[in-house]
Amino acid sequence: MTIVVGYVPTPAGEAAVQAAVTEARLRDENLLVVNSAREGAVVEATVATTEDLSRVLTLADDAGVRAEVVRGTHRDDFTDEILDLAEKHDASLIVIGLRRRSTVGKFIMGSVAQRILLQADHPVLAVKPPR
Repeated sequence: MTIVVGYVPTPAGEAAVQAAVTEARLRDENLLVVNSAREGAVVEATVATTEDLSRVLTLADDAGVRAEVVRGTHRDDFTDEILDLAEKHDASLIVIGLRRRSTVGKFIMGSVAQRILLQADHPVLAVKPPR
């Protein structure tokens, strides 16, 4: 079995990776780390650097978790990519990070997180970064 985690180099993304590594270690499962760039974007804050991904792989390795990185591209948001990979790998869990939001922001939540939570056929763990 595999745990799929959506990773972006932000506090929410770091919290997601930490939780995913912990779950993978507890369940004795592999970890699939997904980072995706928007098609045609010249610069995008959600794209992890080689150093970011190397650190994530080291974190997993130090915990005794076998991890693999998938770097892709998406058009609107990377919801479909996460859901497709979860289906392809028969994921036992999808892990996503949530940003802390204002009252209005909580109502809107965010399109990627909301779509994953509502459309996933697999269990989803949504985590927030520590304050």
